[in-house]
Amino acid sequence: MSEALRARIAAVSAHLPSRYRTLDEIRVKITETGGYAPPPGLLEDLTGVRGVHVHDDGENSSDLAVKAARGALDQAGLKIADVGLLLFASTSQDLVEPATSHLVAAKLGASCPVFDIKNACNSFLNAMEVASSFIETGRYRTVLITCGEPSTLATRWHAPDREDLLRALPGYTASDAGAAMVLTAGPARDGDPGILSLRFVSNSAAWEACTVAGGGSMHHLSVHDDHTTLRLNGDLRQGLIDVLPRILDTAGDDLEAARSAAFVAFHQIAMPQYREMIEGFSLPEDRCLPAVAEHGNCAAASLPLQLVKARQADRIESGDLVAMIGLASGFSFGLALVRW
Repeated sequence: MSEALRARIAAVSAHLPSRYRTLDEIRVKITETGGYAPPPGLLEDLTGVRGVHVHDDGENSSDLAVKAARGALDQAGLKIADVGLLLFASTSQDLVEPATSHLVAAKLGASCPVFDIKNACNSFLNAMEVASSFIETGRYRTVLITCGEPSTLATRWHAPDREDLLRALPGYTASDAGAAMVLTAGPARDGDPGILSLRFVSNSAAWEACTVAGGGSMHHLSVHDDHTTLRLNGDLRQGLIDVLPRILDTAGDDLEAARSAAFVAFHQIAMPQYREMIEGFSLPEDRCLPAVAEHGNCAAASLPLQLVKARQADRIESGDLVAMIGLASGFSFGLALVRW
């Protein structure tokens, strides 16, 4: 009888573009469009964010992903030829067709199977679920997850009035980043490292609450500002509140375990939402990291970025239990428990 397998994190990497745009610089750009002119300090007060990272001119989702992927492969001591499956998991993409994973693979020189996974800001966490499932069944032994987020492209610069500014507010904390993770097969004995559990819950009735509408069949090739930028159309928090009973029913035991984890990463949009998450899920604040304050909302790259920052600060060590909590428009919730 073959030994049970578990997906283990061999490496995790993040790439942050060197260009940095403060929220005051964003305020100035908004003002220069001739629409509503937010007063100094308003964006910082509303979001608690200092600034965001901005990709270089001509840099695409795949380029950000490739930079992070190379770092993850080096960290794992692997070559691209060692990878059995490559996944691209992001809110962003280079093209509608083909899948961006092909562009990432071509730039890395990969010849393995590839495909994209897309579920807004939970894309990376969902890719971990897919990769873990493949590894547990023995289909692949090494999976590379990549992510590239030029999220600042969804920033709305012209806001006719204060109401429009508030609807566009998530776009002002949108930040660019790349991320990557190498998952490899290992034994699934008690105490061994690896992904211990993954839980997901959706409330798809709340899909309209937060959208980037352009480019799909509903608003094909739209140049309308509302369709190409990140826009709040309702209360995104209500999507979480409505599905909270099912979250507790589905992931209650894992949430309890997450509260005892050495480190808890969760998706971060702005500092008010950061504090709401800690309070709403009774998370240990001293074991969380408010990365959004300095780095903005890195979309699907948010969770791996927090893991990287925590590792750099020696807040995660071998054998530690780590929790990853994902939230995404749509609405979806995800929770992963990982033994490091």
